[in-house]
Amino acid sequence: MAEREAAQHKSSSSSEQRTETKSKDGGATVTTTTTKVTTRTVSGSAAAKNISPLAKFKQLDKQAAAQQAQKSSPTTSTPTTPGGSAQPLFKFTDPALNARAATVKDQLLQWCKHKTQEYENVQINNFSSSWSDGLAFCALIHHFLPDAFDYTTLTKQTRRHNFELAFSVADEKAGIAPLLDVEDMVEMSRPDWKCVFVYVQSIYRRFRNCQ
Repeated sequence: MAEREAAQHKSSSSSEQRTETKSKDGGATVTTTTTKVTTRTVSGSAAAKNISPLAKFKQLDKQAAAQQAQKSSPTTSTPTTPGGSAQPLFKFTDPALNARAATVKDQLLQWCKHKTQEYENVQINNFSSSWSDGLAFCALIHHFLPDAFDYTTLTKQTRRHNFELAFSVADEKAGIAPLLDVEDMVEMSRPDWKCVFVYVQSIYRRFRNCQ
């Protein structure tokens, strides 16, 4: 076994060099033979088969992932605290808003209330039934884009029109993707609060630096 391992790590080569010398007096010819032995040491890693670039990349990627997993402990994400981060997602300049908002969900709700408090027929208390007629969406979008449409012409009865108006203006004027489906919103009297919450977050991220 030891001999086999030694054979994997060392290899040798030899060469001969002959030199003939003749005497001037016609005497016997003297032949000198010189043998050179060259020993080359090969490390085990070099002797092994070369690793392909793709395999090497996967190996390094696994090592990096393992190191990252050791450094950071996993966090659990909940609808109340997206991303599982302990840091507040929303920061308000008004201390009163921060005082009333204990969680990320509450902070976003307070932000929506603050931006739509002067709009008629809009009373935001949650992320479900408060948005069921579409007026809350329209009021929030109109607050930042007042020239896009006339809010005073809207009513609770025109739910489909309200949703279509709010989602299309947000998409065309502000680049906010229409994450909610108009048909789904019309059919439900109490929309899924998680879906509404995610869409309102996208509105916040677009206008958070605006008054």
